[in-house]
Amino acid sequence: MTAALPETLRKWALRAAWIVAIGTFLAILGPYGTGRVGWPQVWVYWVGLIALGAIVGWITGKLVQHLFTALPQWGLYTIIALSISLPVTAAVFAINVMMAGTVHWSALPITWFFVLVISAFVTIIAWLADYLRQLRVAALREAASAGPAGSSARPSPALTTKLPHRLRQARLISMNAEDHYLRVRTDSGDALILMRLSDGIAACEALDGAQVHRS
Repeated sequence: MTAALPETLRKWALRAAWIVAIGTFLAILGPYGTGRVGWPQVWVYWVGLIALGAIVGWITGKLVQHLFTALPQWGLYTIIALSISLPVTAAVFAINVMMAGTVHWSALPITWFFVLVISAFVTIIAWLADYLRQLRVAALREAASAGPAGSSARPSPALTTKLPHRLRQARLISMNAEDHYLRVRTDSGDALILMRLSDGIAACEALDGAQVHRS
């Protein structure tokens, strides 16, 4: 647990740095006339909205991956972008109302559209960062497979074809039964698939490992 803590802190520090960097970039750019607010208000405005979107996106991503294990990446990020746009639109609309002192409901659809554009922009950056990370992991895995004999062994397609595309080439770490499902953990994330533990073990007979518990 203590060994995993620094890695967790590093990941969250990196996410926070991305939030500040993107928020700062948008504050400097000042889209949709926000530059007229002035500094540091415009910086707080954009960093705050990006932070809100990041939190919503992270929660949505975890929930969608848990509910729809076979969803392709483009579908996952589309849902995330749409989910982010809703609470951020509410926040932007509320801020505009407070600044104007009056409510213009007719402005809500165009506000949502503008927010969706920014949400899509930020989500594309997140996808690109995730894609580059996967390439790095794949390169490290390929380098490791050139090591001792047997290190490139893979589970059989009976298991890998049930996993989301993003996990099919990942290194298997562990499996455990959850009711009628099987939780598969890899070095690129985990997924819950419909499979018996005994079938999962049979699909991994080419790998080194041990069954440490009945489930």
